[in-house]
Amino acid sequence: MRRQRITVLLGGLLLAAGSLLGSGTPAAAATPPPPEFGSDWHDPLTAAPPVDRPATRSCTLTLAEAQFRDFTPYRGSYTPPADCGSHWTKAVLRLDGKVKGRQYDRLGNLTVGGVEILRTSTPQPSPDGITWSVEKDVTRYRDTLSRPQPVEMLIGNVVNETYTGVIDVKVTLTLYPAEAATATSATATATTPSSVTPDRVLPLTDNTLTTPRNTERILAEVYATGSGGGCEEYWYLTVPDRAPYSCKAADGPHREVRIAVDGRLAGIAAPFPTVWTGGWSNPFLWYVTPAPRALDVQPVVYDLTPFAGLLNDGRPHRIEVSVGGVPAGQTGWSTPVNVLLWQDEARAVVTGALTRHEASDPANSSEYAAGPEHRLDTRAGRTLTVGGYLDTSRGRIATTVTRTLAHTSVHRWTDGETRDALTATWTDHETVSHGRNTTRTQRTYTMDGETTLGAGDRLRTVLALGDRADTLALRDGRRTSVERLDHSYTGDATYTTGVPRDQRHAVGTSSERYRRYGTAGCYDRTVGTAQGTLVEDRRRC
Repeated sequence: MRRQRITVLLGGLLLAAGSLLGSGTPAAAATPPPPEFGSDWHDPLTAAPPVDRPATRSCTLTLAEAQFRDFTPYRGSYTPPADCGSHWTKAVLRLDGKVKGRQYDRLGNLTVGGVEILRTSTPQPSPDGITWSVEKDVTRYRDTLSRPQPVEMLIGNVVNETYTGVIDVKVTLTLYPAEAATATSATATATTPSSVTPDRVLPLTDNTLTTPRNTERILAEVYATGSGGGCEEYWYLTVPDRAPYSCKAADGPHREVRIAVDGRLAGIAAPFPTVWTGGWSNPFLWYVTPAPRALDVQPVVYDLTPFAGLLNDGRPHRIEVSVGGVPAGQTGWSTPVNVLLWQDEARAVVTGALTRHEASDPANSSEYAAGPEHRLDTRAGRTLTVGGYLDTSRGRIATTVTRTLAHTSVHRWTDGETRDALTATWTDHETVSHGRNTTRTQRTYTMDGETTLGAGDRLRTVLALGDRADTLALRDGRRTSVERLDHSYTGDATYTTGVPRDQRHAVGTSSERYRRYGTAGCYDRTVGTAQGTLVEDRRRC
């Protein structure tokens, strides 16, 4: 596919999942869908569940409210509501947006006290206008939200005679006081105990970190996104220089998000292959049902506890994030970092040591074969294991983190990129052993799609995406909980390119299914669309 056809301009800046909500509970269409897209369509929604909330007293306040026309950020202030105390069982952020006319998808973020608590992108509007909402559990940022803070939000946008859509958003925060926790409903099982919520949350503003000397657990979350309208927005399609394709990267499409402590590799992760709401050359795929994670970008999370013994010396240490595989000098990635810290209240100083550091050499092979159909086969991956101990008030506790990444893909295209296809799988397997507890998480991301440009400039995209994770928790070798996430999307859309909007004669169907089940229960919902109308909304649990 020609790059000018697939490039989508994204503006702006670039462990609980949130969800994109419709306005109330949708019902499937009672009448057949129209023969093609019109000037209006159903408001965006996903099959993902809303955030569970305690059935208790709450306080709601506005964090930000703005109309984004350019790259001017909203700046305001936040003060915790006096009648909700400083300790909450739940904190829920909600973004409500609306836009009409013509506009690209835009990327945005929201920070409180320098801590990024939301990264999002926007759906593309209909001429008649759309509204949408995103919810996110932000309880883990309780430390940040417990005191007055500056607030900044930006959804970079361009408004002119062609792109008329002004992005109008309001972000609210709802807090549920801890003193009301005894009067919860059955859904309150999602309340976060204090042991799960960090004592401190620090934004990494200058790549340096000084931890409290009694720190006993460290997590770093990185909102890593490839975006900005260039080739790194489609990093999974890049090819080595020797192959004739419009997006090049010397080492091919493999990317690895790395974090280092004082220059030493401390964590690796597979980036999630986010598809924004204009992605794969075809916005008609995403008008109603965005791709997984597109509107609620989730961070990569690293457990840096094995390094706590080194970091607890009271001195600043250098923490750096990089994306392996990005060509030298190439822009397009944003990697803001929050550091979450837990402290040992019974110790002024917690000492320890890093005892194990084993990193395999990165494997990355991209084999190109020329022909009527060009083909690139990529295989890549590696393993990192780090271990250490801390002498806490509860005794010596050892932590070992092992993470193994693998990436396989087959990219096929024709001259002129009138046919462009990719089949790819990324796996990110992680085992964290902390004292008597072990957590094993196996993440798998899949992408299988093809775009073709046929007779009459009819462009068709067929695409399937998968976001899956299996998590097993053990204590003394015995299972304590198990959870499986299976989030899938399939879509098929066709339209005429190079003509005014009302002459595109677009048709398209999509189906999204979100399943999460295990020890905590079951959630299973499927939504389906055709020509912008909702034709299926099915719940199985």
